[in-house]
Amino acid sequence: MSAAQGSPPLPPVRPVAAAEVARALDGAPRVVFLDDDPTGTQTIRDLPVLTRWGVEDVRWALGRPGAGFFVLTNTRSLAPDRAAARDREVVEACLAASAAEGVALVFASRSDSTLRGHFPLETDVVGEVLAEHGGGVDAVLLAPAFTDAGRLTIRGVHHVRTPEGLVPVADSEFARDATFGYRSSRLADWVAEKSGGRIPAEGVVELTVDAIRPGTTDDLAARLAAVRGGGVVAVDSAVDDDLRAVALAVLAAERGGARLVYRIGPSFVRARVGQDAQPPIDDATLADLVGSDAHGLVVVGSHVALTSTQLARLGERRRFAAVELDVPTLLDDARAGEHLDAAVAAATAALASGPVVLSTSRTLVTGADEATSLDVARRVSAALSRTVGRVVAGRRPGYVVAKGGITSSDVATHALGIDRAVVRGSLLPGIVSLWEPVSGPAAGLPYVVFAGNVGDADSLADVVDRLEGAVGSRS
Repeated sequence: MSAAQGSPPLPPVRPVAAAEVARALDGAPRVVFLDDDPTGTQTIRDLPVLTRWGVEDVRWALGRPGAGFFVLTNTRSLAPDRAAARDREVVEACLAASAAEGVALVFASRSDSTLRGHFPLETDVVGEVLAEHGGGVDAVLLAPAFTDAGRLTIRGVHHVRTPEGLVPVADSEFARDATFGYRSSRLADWVAEKSGGRIPAEGVVELTVDAIRPGTTDDLAARLAAVRGGGVVAVDSAVDDDLRAVALAVLAAERGGARLVYRIGPSFVRARVGQDAQPPIDDATLADLVGSDAHGLVVVGSHVALTSTQLARLGERRRFAAVELDVPTLLDDARAGEHLDAAVAAATAALASGPVVLSTSRTLVTGADEATSLDVARRVSAALSRTVGRVVAGRRPGYVVAKGGITSSDVATHALGIDRAVVRGSLLPGIVSLWEPVSGPAAGLPYVVFAGNVGDADSLADVVDRLEGAVGSRS
């Protein structure tokens, strides 16, 4: 990958194998990935996911193999005070479980690779709870990259890959988010912006490819260990090798006593747990997972432009029953009940003959400010989840696909009652994860988490084709 025009060329990539990180995990603390929506699971496989966080649930996750586990907090859908309270509750439960099991933990706040979410609130809360338990935080590692989806950080600036090439993230539609919008593409400036100046840009340590690629693990670990007082370290990543090099340094620094909290995108998850990019789930395994007596339910709540494009392309490639929830009607208490009843009846009946797409209307409805926009999003997502729950209770589909971050969280927890699950892998290379619920009413029902902002125009159709092919293979 070339440097920006006028910039020095990037140093050559230093190859770092996932197996090298896996070997360095011996004796390392387990990572608790506090995931503010379920899409952080799309780069890995065979790790547990919790959607509730009682001490016994956490102990179950600690009893399974692997370098870490996910706790689905869904905090991106919550107001700041509620998000903070939830994070505190989860961290307290995890610390109690770790004491009972004798397992050391480190915490990662996994959030959106396009910089939308509660920062620095969530890492602040983790640090506060750790301090109350005699710990504390020396440094916050900021690594939002999602290389599979083209979210890259190069010389401190975060980029999004588009059909026209890489663009600074602040120039993308994601920076105009009604709730979590921002103006800065340079991570140090973004930290200053999001912290209201409490963390100045000049106080952020930038660990760029110019240091990562020629540096040794000991060099990088020393740089991390030198940070104190909860300072932020912004990490470059143009390829996964960059993040694996940093993961080795993180493990070395932690062995030396450094106390880190991570604020990360999906790619550092994979690097830190010692997994390599793996091919999607094969057809034979998929056929074993997907039910054969009904077609699938695709739930679409995301409103980013890519999702609308993917939905239109799905319609061009395959016949499906479209059931739309009109957002203004959902927000009208006098009309919402009858509207939902009709949608449930239509979707339930249609599952017998083909896939069903249950979507919200495509015109985005927002509030007058961040708080009211978030409230609108929560109300719409809650109505969508109620509809899904009633449809699945009426006729169990062969699979469920949830499109959108908040949507996939609410459908998992509220509609399907998934408490514990295992990530089986992806349906497309590095994106779109499939969970196998292991408890609750949805046990065994394949659940596909599909972020709103990943893939290309054909990705949703490609996923549905694979899943419907699995249905047909057993019919």
